[in-house]
Amino acid sequence: MGEIIQLTATDGHVLDAYRAEPDGEPRGAVVVIQEIFGVNVHIKDVADGFAKDGYLAIAPALFDRFEKGVDLGYEADDIAVGREFKAKGNENLDNVMADVSAAYEAVKSAGKVGITGYCWGAVVVWAAACRLNFDAAACYYGAGIIDLIGETPKCPTILHFGREDASIPLDEVDAISKAHPDLDVYLYDAGHGFNCDRRGSYDEDSMKAARVRTLDLFAGALG
Repeated sequence: MGEIIQLTATDGHVLDAYRAEPDGEPRGAVVVIQEIFGVNVHIKDVADGFAKDGYLAIAPALFDRFEKGVDLGYEADDIAVGREFKAKGNENLDNVMADVSAAYEAVKSAGKVGITGYCWGAVVVWAAACRLNFDAAACYYGAGIIDLIGETPKCPTILHFGREDASIPLDEVDAISKAHPDLDVYLYDAGHGFNCDRRGSYDEDSMKAARVRTLDLFAGALG
């Protein structure tokens, strides 16, 4: 359904992005932020899913600043490589925001723009909701949001966490909830990565429940 296009950030950096068009006039747009595994087949599937729901969807390749075309699987070696790229992204978060902003600019003609992301991508989404001009944000199991707890989203934002997520202690989730009591924080009986059907931690019931809530958020905030 989608195609690879090129974006240019304000500092001149050129990055790839996967763009998926809806059938007919878009209801708005959704920027999809990758896990630590790059814009792989799963992230493309997610973007295609939002396009089927009527949104113009785009997934920027945020690791292009460090290595072009990162596309990883979910084995142990892939996780180790992805964590190295995540560390680089965290060290260069301002540049990451520039790339996310380029994705926003590429789809804003479709109307209001939401953003969602998974794993490290959820941390990027949190930062973007706080610093950029999105109209809605949905974060999935963002290990690292706690480090940005002092920042406040400027748009309606929801957070999805798994009760069995070993990488995000429930006391961190509680701390985020207490620091931002106006945000909806949802807990699921699942582990990290429950949204991804290519991971062993995939949980269909949790995925479906979280998707309904995310789509409800976007329907209300975007159209």
